[in-house]
Amino acid sequence: MLHGSNILGHERPLVIRMSFTSCVQGTVCLPLFGLITCVFISSVFHFDDSTGTHCQVPNYLPSISASISLSPECYIWRFCIGLHSAPRFLVAFTYFRFYKMRFASKFPESLLSCLNLAFSIAENLGLLLLTYVSSTETYFVHKEGFVLFIISSLIYMMITCRLWKAIKKYSLNPDDAKSHHWKVRLLLLNLSFCAFAGFFYWKHNMYCESGSYTFFALFEYLVVFSNMAFHLTAVWDFKSQEVMVISSSEDKDF
Repeated sequence: MLHGSNILGHERPLVIRMSFTSCVQGTVCLPLFGLITCVFISSVFHFDDSTGTHCQVPNYLPSISASISLSPECYIWRFCIGLHSAPRFLVAFTYFRFYKMRFASKFPESLLSCLNLAFSIAENLGLLLLTYVSSTETYFVHKEGFVLFIISSLIYMMITCRLWKAIKKYSLNPDDAKSHHWKVRLLLLNLSFCAFAGFFYWKHNMYCESGSYTFFALFEYLVVFSNMAFHLTAVWDFKSQEVMVISSSEDKDF
């Protein structure tokens, strides 16, 4: 929603309002669209390049790293992640402010609120690093970005579940209980998918079995999808909130 007017040559601030739910949905949909598009293009047009590995055995799905390192896939992915990163930081600081108000004088929740913000920022930075440094450019940097993203996201989700357990305990809002319930479920799913992805990655590198890298890629997708779904639970946490952007300029004399 836009508000603004010009009265007798005096320009009033332009105010842009949108629901926090729409902001969260857009933040999640951008990387979701980018991932699905990149995997589709890689599978259809760059199948051999995106599924080939040092083992030289048949594979049927491209990994995310392989998909986002090719062209034009890398540009699509970088555009989506770059566009979604600023709202991600906004959501992180919104949660931090919410937790600090809720747990102002409580320990350890107050400390966990600060750690939650730190790992949320680290998760986003890891995602940006693995996005803008592809595996074909500097593999070590891309790998470190991926590791930072995975570890930070898991710790962030664990801390978030702990904080919402405390919130649910003293809240009468059914959305708080629902949010905590789905956060815990998605955390467990994410942990399971990470374990399976790690197992099949190890199996592929150790034995070079046909199909192992395909299962690794499949569970890698599921890790990312469950991570996106976890962040989507913010629609219950801030259902009635709005995001407001105010653009002001000095009055001009004519």
